[in-house]
Amino acid sequence: MKEALSIETERMDDIPLLITHMQRMKLSELLDKHIPTHGHRQGLSVGELSVVWLAHILSQADHRMNQVQEWGSRRLETLRGCAMDGLSPQDLTDDRLADVLRLLSHDVHWQAFEQELMGHLLRVYDLPAMCVRIDTTTASSYAEVNEQGLLQLGHSKDHRPDLPQLKLVLAGLDPLGLPLATEVLSGEHADDPVYLPIIARVREGLHQQGLLYVGDCKMAALQTRASLAAQGDFYLCPLSALQAPAEQIHQEVEIQRRAGSRLIEVCRVDEKGSSICIAQGYETTQIVTAERDGEELRWQERRLLVQSMAATHAARASLQERLQKAQQALAELAVRRQGKPRLTGRTQVEEAIKAVLKQFRVEGLLQVQIQEHVHQRLVRAYRGRLSAERRDLTFTLTSSREETALARAMSQLGWRVYATNHPMDHLTLEQAVEAYRDEYLVERNFARLKGQPLSLAPLYVQRDDHRIGLVRLLTLALRVLTVLEGVVRQRLGEQKEELAGLFAGNPKRRTAQPTAERLLEAFREVTLTVISAPGFAQRHVTPLSPLQQQILALFGFSPAVYLGLADDS
Repeated sequence: MKEALSIETERMDDIPLLITHMQRMKLSELLDKHIPTHGHRQGLSVGELSVVWLAHILSQADHRMNQVQEWGSRRLETLRGCAMDGLSPQDLTDDRLADVLRLLSHDVHWQAFEQELMGHLLRVYDLPAMCVRIDTTTASSYAEVNEQGLLQLGHSKDHRPDLPQLKLVLAGLDPLGLPLATEVLSGEHADDPVYLPIIARVREGLHQQGLLYVGDCKMAALQTRASLAAQGDFYLCPLSALQAPAEQIHQEVEIQRRAGSRLIEVCRVDEKGSSICIAQGYETTQIVTAERDGEELRWQERRLLVQSMAATHAARASLQERLQKAQQALAELAVRRQGKPRLTGRTQVEEAIKAVLKQFRVEGLLQVQIQEHVHQRLVRAYRGRLSAERRDLTFTLTSSREETALARAMSQLGWRVYATNHPMDHLTLEQAVEAYRDEYLVERNFARLKGQPLSLAPLYVQRDDHRIGLVRLLTLALRVLTVLEGVVRQRLGEQKEELAGLFAGNPKRRTAQPTAERLLEAFREVTLTVISAPGFAQRHVTPLSPLQQQILALFGFSPAVYLGLADDS
C-alpha cells in the first residue's frame, strides 16, 4: 500500500525579512521587558505576538484583528521557522490581539519602552542625533462622542470637523524621519501645549541636550521657546501671523534694504546642473524676554526674514487672478439683469463696491470711478393720477489698478519670519531654510500612518484603550518601515550604487532612493513548499533572485534568512 504524500505551499513573501529586521531592532525583547503580563499567560509572549502582528500589518497592509488568525494559519511553518517555535493559531485570536492593545495603552510602561527603544536604535544603526522634528495630526472615527472619552470633536487635519477624532503628536529624528516618541491625546486638544512634554521625553530618552527642534508656528509659543532656551536646546520655527503681522514684516524688510544689509540667497542645483535661487532673505537679532517659573529669562534670538520664490510666484499669480475677478465683478455690478436688485442710490453703489473689494481681498489696489446717468421720462395721466416726470438714476462703474500700491503689495508677498536661538556658526540662514523645508519627513510619516500601508484612519476599534494601543502599535510599524528604508538608502549612498528591478513595467529603471514598500514588494511570491509523508518531511524555498539577494546584502542579512528554512539549502 502506497503511503499518502502531502504537499503544502506557503507564501513567505517578506515575512522572514520583516521578522529578522524586527529582531535586530529588539522589539520583542524590549516589549517583554517593559510590558508586564499575567503570571499564568501561556503561548507567545506580548513581544513575540506583537512582532507577528506587525509582520501581518506590513506584509498585508491590513491591521484588522479578525484577519490575523487565518493569515497565520496559512503560514505556520514560515512563522515557526522565524524563531516563533511555539506559535499556534490560538495565539492569533481576536481576544489575544486585543489584549496586546490593552497592554500597549498603559502610559508608564509604553514610555519606558519607547525611551529605551530610541536609544537602542540610535546605537545599532549609528544614527546621529542632531535635529528632531515635531508635528501633530488627527485620526477620525465614526464612533459616538463620549464626554470623557478619547474621541472628541476638534480642529481636523483631515478636513472632517464633523467626525470625532484623536490627536497624535510625533517627534521624528532627521535625516530618516525615524519616530522617537509619540503621544496620543483626545481630539479637542490644542497644539500649543503638546510640544514641551514630548521634547522632555526625547531629551530623557537620548540623554542629550543641545538638539535642534523644528516645528511649525504652534511651536513658536513664547513659553515653548523660553523653555527650550533655558534647557540648553535649540529651536527653529516660523512665527505666526499674530507674532509677526505682514505689515511688520514689510517694515522690517524695508529697514534692511535701506540699511544696505546683504540679501542672502539660498540656491539649489537642478537636474541640469544649473543653480536656482529658491529663497532669499535677511537676518536680524534681538533680545527676547519671558517669565519662566517666576523668574525673568532673557536670551538672544535670531530672526530670519525669508522670501520663498515658489510661494512668491504662487501668491502673485493668486493676487493677479483676484484682481481680474474683482474687476469683472465691479463691471457687472451696475448692469441690469432680470431678477437682479437695482442700485438706486450712490450710497448703495459705494457699499456694493466695498463688499466686492473685501470679498476678493484687493482693498486699496483698485481705483473705482462711478458715473451717474440721469434719465427723465414723462408718465401720462391715468384714472385720476396726474401726469408727472419720472427721474431714473443709473450708474456705470470703471476700475483701474493702482500700480504703485500694487507694486508695493507684490513686493510684500512670500515673506515669512523664522525664529531660532541656534548660533550662526552652526546654523546659517541657508541651512535653516533647508532644514525647515525637510518638514516633508514627518508629513510622509503621517501619510504612511493614515494611508497605505498602515491605514490608521478611520478608527474602527470601540474601546479607548484599544484605540491608544492600536495607534502605538502602528507607530512601531512606522519605525520598522523608516529604519528599513533608511538603512538601504544609506548603504546605496555609501557604495554609490542604484537598484534596478523595483518598478513594474520598467525593470531597467534604477533608483538610489527606494521606498520601503517597493523593497518589500520585491519579495512577493517567495514560497515555502513542504513535502511530507509518515516519517519524512522535506522543505524547499523558492530560489532568491539577484535583486532579492542584493536587498538582503544591503540590510546586512545573508540569504539564510530565507534559505535557512529549507532542508536543501
